[in-house]
Order: sequence, then C-alpha cells, then structure tokens
Amino acid sequence: MRVLILTKIFPNRVEPLSSPFNRRQFAALGKLCDVEVLATIPWFPGAPVFKRWSHAGRLSKVPATDTIDGLSVRHPRFVLLPRIGHSVAGPLYAASLAMHALKLRRRVDVVLGSWAYPDGYAAVVLADFLGVPAVVKLHGSDMNVVADLPGPRRRLEWALPRAARVIAVSRPLAEKARALGVAPERIDIVRNGIDRATFRPRDRAEARRTLGLEGRSPIVLYVGHVTREKGAFDLIRAHAAGGPAVRASRLVLVGDGSGLEECGALARGLGVAATFVGARPHEEIATWLAACDVLALPSWNEGMPNVVLEALASGRPVVATRVGGIPDVVDSDTLGVLVPPRAPEALARALERVLEQPHDAERISAELDILDWEGSARAIHQSLLSALESRAREAA
Repeated sequence: MRVLILTKIFPNRVEPLSSPFNRRQFAALGKLCDVEVLATIPWFPGAPVFKRWSHAGRLSKVPATDTIDGLSVRHPRFVLLPRIGHSVAGPLYAASLAMHALKLRRRVDVVLGSWAYPDGYAAVVLADFLGVPAVVKLHGSDMNVVADLPGPRRRLEWALPRAARVIAVSRPLAEKARALGVAPERIDIVRNGIDRATFRPRDRAEARRTLGLEGRSPIVLYVGHVTREKGAFDLIRAHAAGGPAVRASRLVLVGDGSGLEECGALARGLGVAATFVGARPHEEIATWLAACDVLALPSWNEGMPNVVLEALASGRPVVATRVGGIPDVVDSDTLGVLVPPRAPEALARALERVLEQPHDAERISAELDILDWEGSARAIHQSLLSALESRAREAA
C-alpha cells in the first residue's frame, strides 16, 4: 500500500520540535507500508522579508525535500493570504498542492490528510483527482476551534462525508465528525501512542539533578504552548490563589508560544514562583516529567494531548480540564483530578488536593491503558486498508 500524507503539522529543519506525535506515528506507519509526506510550508509573496514578524517568513528556509525518521518528506509551499479569512484556505491549499499530487498519479493508493482543515479538505479533493480514497485524521483544535468557523465548517460539511474513513484521536472528536455528516461506520477512534521505554517511572531526585534543579519543593509542571487557550494564564492565577501546598510548590512551564512574555509578566505581578524554560526536545520531556510531582494542563479545548499520556506513563498524576478525550483517560482518582476549563479557583483546589496526597508511580503507570507508537500505527494502517476495501466494494 502506497500512502500520500498531507499535513501542515510536522517537524522541519527550522522547527524540529514541531508535532512529535505525527513524526513518531508516521515513522512507525512507514514500516508497514510505503509512505510519502507532503509537509506543507505557508508562503506569500515577499515572505522571507518579513521573517522577523511572520511565521511564514521564518519557515522560508525550510528545504524543499528532506528525510525525517526514515520518511521521504517534501515541503511544498502553499499560498497563505493573511487576514483574508479561512473560507478560501481549503481551495487554495488544494490548488497549491495539485501539481505535487498529480505527479504521483498511479503511484498512490490512498491519501491521508492529517488535520481537518485545510489538510483534510485538500486530501478529499486531491484523492478524487488521483482516483483513490481519502482518509482524514482529526486532532483537536482543528475540530474544536477551526471547524466552528462558518467558512471551514461549510467546507468540512462537504468534504468529511466524502472521505472513505475519518480517524479521530478521541471519542468527542468522533462525535463532532458525526455532527458534520460523517456516517458512524466510517469513523475510527485511534489514539496517539507513547514510547513506554522513554516515558516510565524514574527516580525524581536523579531527574532533578540531571536538570540542575535545586531544592526539594514540589514541582507543578506545565508542558505545551504558552498561550491563553492552553490555560497557561489560568495556571499562573491558580498558583497565586492556591493553598499552602500549592504556594510551597514551584511552577515550571516547558514550551514557547505567543503568550510567553505576557504570561511571565502575570507571574511576576502575582508573585508566583514560576520558571519558564522554553521549548525542549521531546526526549528531554521525559526527564521533566520524572522531576515533577504533578502535571497540570488546564487547556480550554483538546483532542487527546500526548503529554497527559506521557505523564501518566511516567507515573505522575495529572490535573487537567474536563475537555476532549482527557476524561476518557484520566478516569480514576489514582490518575488525577479534572476541573472545568477557565476556572483557576477550581484548578487551585485540585492542585492542592493532589499535592497533599502521596502517589504510587508504578501503580499510576500500570493503570494507564494505551498503545505504543507501533500499535497506534497498526490501527492507522488498518483504517487505510479499510478505505481501500470500501473503494473496491463501491467499484465492484
């Protein structure tokens, strides 16, 4: 089976830490079938000139082709029209990729779009040109945020029901796909995997020494983009409003994002002992998780965040919001506590509760029931085979 993947969320030479879940899953998929990745780069006329202010400008140095984790990766540019709106993004995206895709006619068996819009929309359009089935993988904010915008919603109402299969990383995302007209029998729920060899219970003191962390104060860890929507600001406010255990803890935020400077200013203004360490290599995240006492992820919306799975596999309890697929995983007091989104006071109480209790790392890790990357890739592979089989039945 020959698979063409379209995605705008994939690592590259400029942003090597981007979307490690896609990199790991597609690398594992590449061991089961032939995979070629079109990992797109936004472009507009004069983009390199604006590299200091524009994400597209900074990505202008990404090479046209690369090999990443053994995968053949092309980085085609797609036309981005800033401030025009989302409604034309899907057709422009498909048009930008048309020549690349058509060169692969009769060399592709199935097209996989990884991100609902514009990737999934384009996958459906281009797969039709190639005469092969399309599969669309849903992640989180592509459905929780983008799909709620009028233009993208209309495009997805047209595209998703035409996909041979739709893969959702969580049950709530599957329900959103049904609401957009996808037949239930065409939806597969496939969670992302984790690397159990890397994310496992480890000695906390040793991990702190490795990271150069001094002191014995409990550590509340946040891993993700530092933005308002990811709940980073809510976490700062929760720490400021917390009880004795929270106030005695140290807050560490790993990641970068558009809200980094403002979030730091908020922490200083509220007197919160917060450390911002920036983005770190994915392999290093395991050491940060081992060093912490609890992972906090108070996002406003999610699909199924991998850092929650990795924290639990590392034997660390989780305090997170009751959104997306998180309640399907954090489903016992052993694993953690869930709170409503945008509720710093409830978040503070949950952190206090978790920090006051002892936790058995081995028990937490053992209770997590999740596939590794190879198992996740096998499930994706089966969905792609099902798409081919359904196309064959329709043609018979």
